[in-house]
Amino acid sequence: MKPIRRFAALLAALSGLALALPAPAQERAPTSPPLETAPAPGVGRPALWKVADADTTIYIFGTIHLLPKGIAWYDGALASAFEQSSELVTEIPELEESAAGSAVLKHGMLPAGQALRGLMTVKEKAKFEAAMRANGLPPASFDRFKPWYAAVVLTTVPLQRKGFDIEHGVESELAERNKAVGRPRTGLETIDYQLGLFNTLPMKAQKKYLMDVIDALPTLEKDVNEMVAAWQKGDESHLASLLNAEQDDPALAKVLLIDRNKAWANWIRGRLDRPGVVFMAVGAGHLGGKGSVQDQLVKAGIPTSRVQ
Repeated sequence: MKPIRRFAALLAALSGLALALPAPAQERAPTSPPLETAPAPGVGRPALWKVADADTTIYIFGTIHLLPKGIAWYDGALASAFEQSSELVTEIPELEESAAGSAVLKHGMLPAGQALRGLMTVKEKAKFEAAMRANGLPPASFDRFKPWYAAVVLTTVPLQRKGFDIEHGVESELAERNKAVGRPRTGLETIDYQLGLFNTLPMKAQKKYLMDVIDALPTLEKDVNEMVAAWQKGDESHLASLLNAEQDDPALAKVLLIDRNKAWANWIRGRLDRPGVVFMAVGAGHLGGKGSVQDQLVKAGIPTSRVQ
């Protein structure tokens, strides 16, 4: 998987991570120009699927966890599906900041006596420090943290400067609408589980991921905007190609996508045994391409239909 696609899959796959990231100390930040190649204006039509039997309907919506302000998407069949549902299901339940921060400290920190830059070669260290300074981050900021954490921060910070924010993301809006009508919200996973996934990756793989992300930073905004534009238009084929194409890192794909898709398909199969209407919102990276949630459902003999 190309570096930016690997990040894009991460951005679309892990909802808890964006919530858990504490704001890093920053040096004088470079001035950010206005958004370039921004997603098309107007009301979008992101893809929506449905699984149903005689007395149960489960709507499945692929989300983007970080979005710029002004992306309109809540309309049409999607809005109708959400409003007739009696339960919201997301990747993780609603979190308090303290719980998210504790999970980062538990899973993101190196063992005592180790330092991130101490794990790097001279060339890797120079590349890392240059990328940190270019983004207004002191090079020592993440000496106590694992490479995967530094990689995510180095992609999240520049996007946040361009206006991408969890507060504008899909889950935030759905959560507010859900609270307003007093419906229950449940999670498929916990933040502890999500961040713990990274600890299953060898240190060598984490370091490579970090270096790949640094190489991809110059085109990050353009590539993520392309991903968001495809999502906004409901172009699931193009979105799947952006998120999941060229998966030359099967270990990462298995941990972050495939295994979780299988687990969520099993959850859907079990939920069909109880009547009701459910709105399930998970990262868009899980709903496109080979091994998607829909693929896993087909293998289990459960058809899905596209409703938007």
